[in-house]
Amino acid sequence: MPTRSHYPEGVPCWVDLAASDPTVAEDYYTRLLGWEFEAMPDPDGGVYSMAYLRGQPVAAVGGQPPGTPPGTPSHWNTYLAANDVTATTTKVAPAGGQVLMDPADVADAGRMAFVADPTGAVVGLWEAGGHIGAGIRGESGTLVWSELVTTDPAVALTFYETVLGVTSTAMPMPGGTYTVLHAGGEDVGGCATPRVAGAPAHWQTYFAVDDPDATAEQSGAAGGSTLVAPFDVPGAGRIAVLSDPTGAVFSVMLPIPPQAEG
Repeated sequence: MPTRSHYPEGVPCWVDLAASDPTVAEDYYTRLLGWEFEAMPDPDGGVYSMAYLRGQPVAAVGGQPPGTPPGTPSHWNTYLAANDVTATTTKVAPAGGQVLMDPADVADAGRMAFVADPTGAVVGLWEAGGHIGAGIRGESGTLVWSELVTTDPAVALTFYETVLGVTSTAMPMPGGTYTVLHAGGEDVGGCATPRVAGAPAHWQTYFAVDDPDATAEQSGAAGGSTLVAPFDVPGAGRIAVLSDPTGAVFSVMLPIPPQAEG
């Protein structure tokens, strides 16, 4: 389902980058993923540029919030679709989470909030108005997977099921199990414990690419770096973990086509 016109509740629908240097970030992702950018008005006077691929919005790059300490690395934000952001946020505290930013309108684009789950992972909630989120998902250069990384998956997964109806299934994988997240009848992401000791709970962004090895090389040429060299995940695909020149960490992935599985 590459082209989207709607996202069911709980599905990761949008990602944006809070960048320490938006200009540098935009140049990097243009070279790496082929994005084209259009600056959008920001009521706060900041920078927010929509990234397009084949005429469809796929992500955005903005500056960091005022007051961010100098040297703070950039980071990708994940947004989960919500039918009613205000109603959804009322479920957050009873489920053990915290509302970090109260629901607010974003012009006629939609309505948003930011919350933290009980394990500390921060995620956005997006109620679509004129902007549904990514117009393309799962194709090369677009969001393909979202992964909740937390030291306490059981607690976190209970939270997302209570608040957004996201369900999960533990799948056998080499060396252990991997939890797949389901929403709207789709496999939309995963949940895993940190691969690096001490890593805080967070949502990891995965972009689809045609060749993770070539993309990792291109990342270096564009000023970024490779944190984890390309590796194969049986049954899933080939993955690399990269960092852009502003310090934002993300993953790229060549998924195994559904017809090739099994």
